[in-house]
Amino acid sequence: MSRRPYVGRFAPTPSGYLHFGSLVAALSSYLDARAAGGRWLVRMEDLDPPREVPGAQAAILTTLEAYGFDWDGPVLRQSERLDAYRTTIVQWLASGLAYACDCSRKQLEGTGGLYPGHCRNRGLPETGAAIRIRVPELEYRFADRVQGDFRQHLGREVGDFVIQRRDGLIAYQLAVVMDDVLQGVTDVVRGADLLDSTPRQLYLQELLGHPAPRYLHVPLLIQPDGHKLGKRYRSPPLPPEQAGALLVRALRTLGQPTHAALAEEAPASVLAWGVAHWDASLIPRVSQLAEAQLPA
Repeated sequence: MSRRPYVGRFAPTPSGYLHFGSLVAALSSYLDARAAGGRWLVRMEDLDPPREVPGAQAAILTTLEAYGFDWDGPVLRQSERLDAYRTTIVQWLASGLAYACDCSRKQLEGTGGLYPGHCRNRGLPETGAAIRIRVPELEYRFADRVQGDFRQHLGREVGDFVIQRRDGLIAYQLAVVMDDVLQGVTDVVRGADLLDSTPRQLYLQELLGHPAPRYLHVPLLIQPDGHKLGKRYRSPPLPPEQAGALLVRALRTLGQPTHAALAEEAPASVLAWGVAHWDASLIPRVSQLAEAQLPA
């Protein structure tokens, strides 16, 4: 059976500005899509208004443009998809696949992240409660293109997980899968911090009748204090004037061989070179890279 035409995506959260870790994620997804002759989409994961930084959405798109990225079609914003998410949740509640849960964080302390099923059969009202999805007693597995085989037993290792928070906000796991289904995403390229989320997403894809995409999880970039490069820890935003040099550094971080003069090229030229020479098999087969390990 022939593969579906490649559709990839980059889905930043506007809780801050793009940083070097964001650049590595964007670059890997972009090069993988373009090298396959595929489409590359940009999605704004703006599900959590209290955490959104004013102006961050516009700044993210401006930075992507300054770094030479071009995307296909309009930007999809999750905040415009709330009715669709809630329609699915209502359907799953009606069928008994989902249920309301009023467990507090204190009640769940000491469970090691595994939900013990306190509210599974209580028949609680939905008002003021979180909504959880029932998981099967099954192991989900997949072959990641960089990290190798990964498996997780949803019943024993995760338990019923939240698809809508107590405050009414839609959970990431549901939104990301429904968006991938809507956009026909065939290949997910993202950071290895989301490796553990993939089995839950495989289950949701199954429920929605969507074929599982291929996955490629690139190493997570770690700061000296042990935190990942990220908006929460005030990683410096990407300066437009250093676009060429930082794109080359990101290429080297992804294991791609480059030449010294490439850093002097315009961002679009660096990206074109990267597409022509992209080899995902060269990405370091580790889940984390410390800043000290990153190429200059």
